Amino acid sequence: MKSQNQSKGKKVTLFLVLIFFSLFFGYGETEQVKKRSPKDLPPKYRQWLEEEVVYIISPKEREVFLQLETDRERDLFIEGFWRQRDLEPSTPENEFKKEHYRRLDYANKNFGRETPGPGWRTDMGRIYIILGEPKTIERFENLSECYPVVVWFYEGMSKYGLPNSFYIVFFKEGGAGEYKLYSPIRYGPQYLLVHYYGDMADYERAYRELYQVNPLLAEVSLNLIPGEAQVLTPSIASEVLLASRIPSVPHEMVKPIWAEKLLAYKDIIEVDYSTNYIDCEGQINVIQDSSGIHFVHYLIEPKRLTIEQIQNRYFTNLEVNGIITDDKKRVIYQFSNSVPIEISSERLASLRTKLFSFQDIFPLIPGSYQFNVILKNTVSKEFTSYEAEIRIPEIKLPTLSEVILANRIDRESKYKNQVKPFLINQIQLVPSPRNDFTRSDTLYIFFQILNVEEKEKNNFTLEYTISNEKEVVFSLNKRVKDYANLISILEELSLKDFPPDYYQLTVKLMNKEGETIASRQCRFYISPSSFLARPWILSFPYPPADDAIHLNVLGNQFFNKREIFLARYYLEKAYQKQPNIAKYALDYAQVLFNLKEYPQIKEIASPFLKGKERTSFLALMGRTCQALEQYDEASQYYQEYLSHFGTNLLILNSLGECFYRLGQREEALKVWQKSLEIDPNQENIKKLVDSLKNKR
Repeated sequence: MKSQNQSKGKKVTLFLVLIFFSLFFGYGETEQVKKRSPKDLPPKYRQWLEEEVVYIISPKEREVFLQLETDRERDLFIEGFWRQRDLEPSTPENEFKKEHYRRLDYANKNFGRETPGPGWRTDMGRIYIILGEPKTIERFENLSECYPVVVWFYEGMSKYGLPNSFYIVFFKEGGAGEYKLYSPIRYGPQYLLVHYYGDMADYERAYRELYQVNPLLAEVSLNLIPGEAQVLTPSIASEVLLASRIPSVPHEMVKPIWAEKLLAYKDIIEVDYSTNYIDCEGQINVIQDSSGIHFVHYLIEPKRLTIEQIQNRYFTNLEVNGIITDDKKRVIYQFSNSVPIEISSERLASLRTKLFSFQDIFPLIPGSYQFNVILKNTVSKEFTSYEAEIRIPEIKLPTLSEVILANRIDRESKYKNQVKPFLINQIQLVPSPRNDFTRSDTLYIFFQILNVEEKEKNNFTLEYTISNEKEVVFSLNKRVKDYANLISILEELSLKDFPPDYYQLTVKLMNKEGETIASRQCRFYISPSSFLARPWILSFPYPPADDAIHLNVLGNQFFNKREIFLARYYLEKAYQKQPNIAKYALDYAQVLFNLKEYPQIKEIASPFLKGKERTSFLALMGRTCQALEQYDEASQYYQEYLSHFGTNLLILNSLGECFYRLGQREEALKVWQKSLEIDPNQENIKKLVDSLKNKR
């Protein structure tokens, strides 16, 4: 239904052109390495590259292969390619190569019957060639309420850097054609339902409708990885699994010696980016709220934004997926937001010459992190990304935050009591990632003085200097006590007397002896033009800093960082503010489980076990009752979980233990035997099964 509606519409692309100052940013043309196209290869080598190893060859290997000059070089490359992947080099047979061609043959024989092309080209063929045989296959091809769906279940894949268990879902979009790979973020449960007429952005409604058809389909429609917290929004981890982690499995399995040599040429041999990648500018700043919570403010300005027209509607849809990892590569926080945009034709006309800026905000605990965010346009299938390092140190001495330059402010924002990107107290800043200005602009300088108490403000002075490449062209000294807000400093300066040039601003915090305590620098540019394209901004306000939504995020960040007691503090505060929200209750109960406070967990979960959120608590209640040695009750929760969500190895083994503790040894034996069918490499379970068989 969705694809039919889109096919009727006429697509219009709106290019919001980003103006760059190439001299300022150092952009220039670079000579590209000349590369051959696969079509230039002799037929047998082209077939090898584009059909036989297309899913398992790494980008660098592919690039090198295309630069080889002779058939002899190509033959040597192919021989080395398979040798480096040989699982048993001491045997005459290359097991990896044999298995790969078995999968390729199987894909061609069993997939692609509904398409004119070979089976290896299909989504099913691609996944099968990369991952091999699934543990189980479930087919939902004759349900009148949903389109044909096939669910593959994989288990024991952690050795490849994947989740130990996960689902892969295929469906026939619109009920016809070949089976396509299903992505919760790209599609959603609404695409599986034949008669869904609700809001296409309302994942929760579509999920509940699909749940009435089949619970397993509903769960995998939002999350492909069992055991993750059940939230009625598409899982970013599932998208990463499909888009990155599974395709990278063949590349991670082997580290060939000759590939290391290729690293010496990494600056010469480049891998082409996808044609759907869009350049962007970005900015990220950490600002401490008056509550003491640090918020990350960020913006992304893609080079263009594509808008689609269907009849008289102009719209697009953005998906924002972000992830924060610490220096130990642990995921501390991740988020995924869907942002539908619909504009009128009148509004569209006014935006043609403007940039587009997406801005957002989230709280973050102290530490050093890597921040990665992907902005997707789901209508045009274009994407951009931004990466940055974030450091929030726990410093007790007086210091300065980083400086933010803005070309415009709103002194009395209507969102002043809320949390919003680049909103400080009641003042809304409008920054540009390029720090570009005209002479008619006012330069607004914002920063924070941290770790200075009110009684100490008379002891400090601020010094501002602006210089170009030749000299200092401006300086200003002000006492800290002259500012109304001690923590958040806003200084403004007219640029009318500054000629067009590149400048550096330096801000110093000095004590009463004139010694520099801290300093910050940033560059900016004054254009000779009297006009600069400014963006239209898309951002959303959030509740105040002390709201449960932020406290819950902070608590989970501490939990992911293994700081359990701080996690408990914030998760408990979030739960106490809104005890009727299942997520807050579940997250708080999870940290209590780590602290072995089992009776309190049962109290917290009790109200939710009587309602629609019951299924979210089944695993936790099973583990809690098991820890309390209430094995009969635990086994009931585990069985209900397996009935609702399907096979889960950890739950299955825990159920077996409960049966064993209850003296139901035959039931325990059945459960553990089923567990071994899923993953035979469980030595402890093997010993238990053998022991039970010997006691028969």
